[in-house]
Order: sequence, then structure tokens, then C-alpha cells
Amino acid sequence: MSDLATPVTRLATRALAVAPFHVMRLLARARELEAAGRQVLHLEIGEPDFPTPEPVLAAARQALAAGHTHYTPAAGLPQLREAIATYYRRRLGIGVEPARILITPGASGALQLVLLALLDPGDRILIADPSYPCYRQVTRLAGGEPVAVPVGPESGYRLTRALAERAWVPGIRALLVASPSNPTGSVMAREDLEDLHRLCRERGVSLILDEIYQGLVYGVDAPSALTLGEEGVFVVNSCSKYFGMTGWRVGWVVAPSDAATTLERIAQNLFIAAGTLAQHAACAAFEPATEAILEERRQIFAGRRDLLLEGVRGLGFRTGGEPVGAFYIYAGLPDRVRMDSMTYAARLLDEAGVAVTPGVDFGDHEAARHLRFAYTRGAEEITGALERIARWQPSVDFDRDLGKH
Repeated sequence: MSDLATPVTRLATRALAVAPFHVMRLLARARELEAAGRQVLHLEIGEPDFPTPEPVLAAARQALAAGHTHYTPAAGLPQLREAIATYYRRRLGIGVEPARILITPGASGALQLVLLALLDPGDRILIADPSYPCYRQVTRLAGGEPVAVPVGPESGYRLTRALAERAWVPGIRALLVASPSNPTGSVMAREDLEDLHRLCRERGVSLILDEIYQGLVYGVDAPSALTLGEEGVFVVNSCSKYFGMTGWRVGWVVAPSDAATTLERIAQNLFIAAGTLAQHAACAAFEPATEAILEERRQIFAGRRDLLLEGVRGLGFRTGGEPVGAFYIYAGLPDRVRMDSMTYAARLLDEAGVAVTPGVDFGDHEAARHLRFAYTRGAEEITGALERIARWQPSVDFDRDLGKH
């Protein structure tokens, strides 16, 4: 053996501070169980089970046959940017110049562009707790500091102006909210968006709206932040959720006119451009024929939501209101359950073969007492999972298990 000590890689502090997705550990365990022959019912996956719509696949095949495999401009295919602008006009009645739209590798790429453009080291950003975990992690990677604002049923799980004002600290550069939201399924009302935008303008900061679940709403209006005008407003969106194109990795950001060029320069250096074939395919996602398919799927999601919501409430979970967007139910553990959500999720998977997401993935505010259920699978799988939970819960002495994990 060598006398030399084994070298230790020095990793950046910001890299070491990035927390993992806890659900990925559970998903890996689920795959182990499935490989061993166990059937696992999945209520944890935030990915629609529907295939990519056929018009999108046809556009991809056509682009491949035509040899469209070279780089696109960093801001994206002009025809795709125009298609998105046309979609906003037709679907939402909002006029957006294509020059303000930049195509990115998923909404994650869009979020990176915005945060890198807005944050200097040490700057802060207000986010809701609970919220999508990457908000916190990408903020830290950009050198910023997330300031979590606890939200709950009393505000409809929405970050309101009053909550933002109470949580305000020096160094805030932006507010980041989602509508519809992951994990709670909440939707921002128009007056809430207007109030937050007014607060941001008064204090000279930006408002970032994650609208990746735009279109997946049930019985309510979900206004886009683009109705607020472009001053200080960044809107992130994607073809992943509503459009059913998760693996294609096509997202976009609508930026203020005075920021679009800066974001494009960052994109040139960060990832050059989103995938060319995927961009050509995505052009078909905004056509009326595809929209008709997506509307049928939205109706199916609505039925799944009703089925799952009734089921989890019947099992004693506390939902704190009715989720009206995305495809998630964020539920508090039944009062009798004394273990934390991570332990509950791990045991539910191992002992009953049902995968759910623990609340600890989404923040700190009462996270140990919450789970996220996804209705991204069919009614049969949802019903089967509910039946398994109903059989499993009474068989466990939760009080005795307190403190063992």
C-alpha cells in the first residue's frame, strides 16, 4: 500500500449544503422492492402517467427525419417562442412579445436563469414553506439565501402580502411563489397576485411566479402573473406537467424586456440551448388539436383528485381545505399517528407497498406531520393504495413506535 494519504476532494460549501430529495431515497427503495417481486403502488410521483400526446410525437418524428439536430439560438427556436406567445393570446388573452420568452431545459433551467440574474452573493429571496424543494437549493447554489415563510390552511397555503411583510428582512431581492403550487395544490387569487406585485414594486424587488402547473385547475380561475404587466415580473413555465412532456425537458421563462438579453447571455454560457429535437416537438404542444387532448386529461385528473381526496379524508388525514390545482393533496397525518412523516412513509412502503412523499421534502413548517399524495396514477391504483393503507394503519401501534426512529 502507498504511504500517501488518500486525497480528499474539496467540495464547495454551497454544493455540500444542497439537500437531497428524500422521496428519491424512497423511490429507490420502491424499485428494490419491485425488483424483488413486490408490487408497489405509487402515489409519490409528480409525473403524469399519460404518454406524450401524439401530435407532439409526430412533430418530433418529422423534425428528426428533416435532420433538425443542430444547435438552436440560446433563446430557443423562433417558431417555438412564437407558438408560446400565440398560446398566451389565445388561451389566456395575454399579449406577450416572443422576444421576452426564452426556452430552457425544463422549468429548472428557467429557474436557474432567473435566480442567477437576480441574486448577488448573500441576497435573500422570500418563498413559502411548504414549497417545491428546488427553490431553496437553487437559491443557495446561486449564492443567495432562502427566507421561508410558513403558510398553512388559514391562508389557503398561499404566501399573502401580510405574511410577506411580517417575514421581511434586509437583503430581500425577490419573492418566489407558485400557482398552482406543489405540494399543496393551492392557487393564487388575482387580488393576491396584485397585492404581492404592489409590495414588490414598493420595495424595489422582483416577483417570480412558477406557473408550471398552469392549466391543471379544477373549478377555479388561475390567473397568470403575466396579467400584472412586465415590470419586475418573471414567469417560469414548462411543457412537463400540463403538456405531458416531462422527459423532453422543455421549459421557458417570460422575462421583463430589460432583463431578457441578460438571461440570454447566461443561457449561452450555462447550457447553450435546450434540446433541438425537443423544441421542435414542443411546437406542436400549443396547437388546438393537442389542447383538446390535454383538456380530456385534465378532466380525468379532476376525477382522480375527487377519488383520492375522499379516500384520504376517510382514513383520517387532515387536508385543511380543498386542493384546486396541480395533481397533489398535501395532508396532515391522522391525530392517532405519533411517528413523523418520514418514518410513516418508509414503513408504509416497506410494510404495505404504497409509496408517498414525506412533508420534509417541502420545508420545515409542520413538515414532520404531513405527506404529499399524487394523483398521477389511474383510479385503480389510487383505490388499491387507499385500501392498502386502510388495512395497514389499524395494525400498527403508532403510540408504541414513538421514539423508535
